[in-house]
Amino acid sequence: MNSPITLDALKVLDAIERKKSFAAAADSLFRVPSAVSYTVNKLEEDLGVALFDRTRRKAELTPIGRMLIDQGRLILKATDELTHMAQQSAHGWEAELRICIDSVLLFQPIYTLIAQFQKEHPWINIKVSEEVLGGTWDSLVANNSDLIIGATGEPYSSEFNAYSLGNIDFVFAVAKDHPLVNEPLPISEQLIKQYSSIVVADSSRHIPTRSVGLLDGQVRITVPTVQKKIDAHLQGIGVGFLPVHRIKNELKSGALVELQLANYESRNSELSIAWRKDNQGKALAWFIEKTQEISDELIGTK
Repeated sequence: MNSPITLDALKVLDAIERKKSFAAAADSLFRVPSAVSYTVNKLEEDLGVALFDRTRRKAELTPIGRMLIDQGRLILKATDELTHMAQQSAHGWEAELRICIDSVLLFQPIYTLIAQFQKEHPWINIKVSEEVLGGTWDSLVANNSDLIIGATGEPYSSEFNAYSLGNIDFVFAVAKDHPLVNEPLPISEQLIKQYSSIVVADSSRHIPTRSVGLLDGQVRITVPTVQKKIDAHLQGIGVGFLPVHRIKNELKSGALVELQLANYESRNSELSIAWRKDNQGKALAWFIEKTQEISDELIGTK
């Protein structure tokens, strides 16, 4: 059964409602008024309902007419978006770009890029996800993302390209009222083991999980993200290493205290962005270039 509600009919109704008259709608559509009237009358006849109340001085929408226009505009918008998506795809632009960000990074610089991208390419969908440690590589390996930002370690496959963003530093930090704050420095490993270690769970699903900064025999409290780890440190329920760029304000205010450890070697981690070599999408290329330009913001060196 073919519906009498065509895209052309919806455009006519939309124009009438926006211009507030049949004549003005006809002008905006570059048609004669009789053609607009015919389209409306034919639609009303085929549907068996009145879309305009013609008993008044000016034709006004009936409740059914209002419903049809409100829902019809959603269809017109979707059709417009589909048209743009088809045109973009023909020119190498993806319909959707999937970006996976490691939990160690601040999301704000990426959101700024997304806002800039949306102004230039409003018809492309952006999907952002968050993973931890090997979970970023896992996302790329499983083809659940197009671009990963903040990946650590070497690429898991020769099918990937990678670009280094730089290194981030970690410090051993505890809440200002944690018992370790009152201990003489440097803090020994044996003393640290007396307190729970706050660790972030590796979110890998298909590749081996990893862990860092753990001491044998130490009780662990596992949390899902770096932000949750910072929150747990602030609550004083555990200890461990935190990325400096994520806790600058807390260190400055004294809410978190950096402690010197015995037999301690400085800790840092190199972060990268990575993508599949065979992905030639223009949206991906745009984000690769722009992400490289803001690498200092991402790792907190700016």
